[in-house]
Amino acid sequence: MKNTIQQFLRDEDGVAAIEYGLLAGLIAVAIIVTTRAIGTNLNNVFTYVSTALAGVANPAA
Repeated sequence: MKNTIQQFLRDEDGVAAIEYGLLAGLIAVAIIVTTRAIGTNLNNVFTYVSTALAGVANPAA
């Protein structure tokens, strides 16, 4: 019985799985934050370009 308990305490497979899960969660959060920041900046760029082109006449018209 004592041997089984010691083996259970030395087993680190569950710890590794938890660490991988936490790492995957942190990577997911980093991706979400980055894409939101890029999306906001990209929206600002398109708004600026749209505003700049609003005064330009359409040559096809």
